[in-house]
Formats: sequence, structure tokens, C-alpha cells
Amino acid sequence: MMRNKPYNLSELLAKVKIVKGENFVTIENTKTLTNSELLELIPYMMDQPFIKTCENVNILVDHQCSKEIFTLLQEYEFTLHDENVTVHKVLEVESSNMRDGFLLKDLHDIPLAEFKKVWEASMEESFNAPSSLNIEEQMRSVEVELGPNYQRSCMIAYENDVPIGVTMPHIEPGTVDEGRIFYFGILPRERGKGKSKLLHQQTLDILKKDFNASYYIGSTGHNNLPMLKTFQHNGCTVIEQNKVFKRKN
Repeated sequence: MMRNKPYNLSELLAKVKIVKGENFVTIENTKTLTNSELLELIPYMMDQPFIKTCENVNILVDHQCSKEIFTLLQEYEFTLHDENVTVHKVLEVESSNMRDGFLLKDLHDIPLAEFKKVWEASMEESFNAPSSLNIEEQMRSVEVELGPNYQRSCMIAYENDVPIGVTMPHIEPGTVDEGRIFYFGILPRERGKGKSKLLHQQTLDILKKDFNASYYIGSTGHNNLPMLKTFQHNGCTVIEQNKVFKRKN
């Protein structure tokens, strides 16, 4: 059936979320659109100057997206990068004692070079698809997205004064109580020892107690079974699964 009038593109834009970093743009929350609305919005978005001039453009669409959507994205030179699983958890003060967790230090206590070194090492041999940004670009994205207080979100976890991984809790920009973890990773030598579950739970506690988050939204690649098990162990519920398409200009 033909539509009587064009969609109101302003209304469609209001339904999605656009995250702008230093040299990337990510279009999220497209699950709120119908198939025909998304088919209308994609060409409009791809014609915007900030999209045309951005080095890296990402768009997340439902993992059961139509063949029409897939074909349209290919026409705009997008390639399938990964498939992400998104989880949710209402945050409550846990009964576990925080002193039993790892020692955490943020950028107020450690040099930036040390944080970047551990962060980069924690991404090695990951089950997630590799980022299209190098460590310097990712660090700059943290500064841009999280704002002037980004230092308190960049944490190294230590066990007996030895780094075991990084965690980056924060409140999602544009919200007052949505807890997120910008990046979470355990060093390869420390994996498979149950440390991911403990550090993740410790981070959720920090989101609740120090960042005043009332709920948590997390995501990982669908092939990252260890992280999916960590989510499940710590009481997170899967709420959606999206294909991640990327285009490099």
C-alpha cells in the first residue's frame, strides 16, 4: 500500500540515537523504527554533511533486519562488522563486600600512558570484532563522549599490584542514571580464572554507589561467550541483538 504523505523525518530522527565521537558517528536505537521508516531514514542520514565527512560511520540494526535494509546499506558501502548482544540490569546495592574486589585506580592516580598500555593489551585476542580506531583515537573518543570528568571513568584493576584489566564505568551522556561501561577487558594472561565476573560485578557496584546509576546497559559481540556468561552470572537480561554495519570514508 502506498503512503499518502512522506514521513516526518524530524520525528524519525527523534526516535534514533546518534553518537558523535572525534572521528566517528554511530546511529543506534533503530529498533524503534519500522522497516519502511528505516528505509526512508537511511538515505536521508547518508546525505547529511556530518555523515559524508566523517571518517567512520556505524549503524546498528536489528539482527533480523530485512533483506531490503541489508541491500540498502550495501549500496551505501556499509559492510557487516559484527553482531552485538545488548543487556539490561536494574542496579541495587549488592550485599557483597567491595573490599573483596580488585584495587582500582583511575587517571587521577595513574599516568595516561600506563592506562593506554593496559587498555590496548586487554583488547588483544578479544572475541569481539576489532575496532576501526587505534588506541589514540579511542582515547580521544572517551574524552569527547564522556566530557571533562572522563578521568574518573578510566580505571585499571590491580591484583597484588599487578594489572589484570581495565573497566570504564560512566553515566551515558544525555541521561542522568543510565549506567554504561565504555570498555571492559581482562588481560589475556588473566582470562579463564573467574576474574571477569568479579570485576564486572565490582563495576556495577561502582555505577550504583559512585555514579548514582539506577540501571545498567551493556553490550558485547555475539561470539564473545565469556562476556555473555559474565552478564548472565551477574543478573543481566538480554534485551536486543543488533547487526553492526560500518563504513570507512
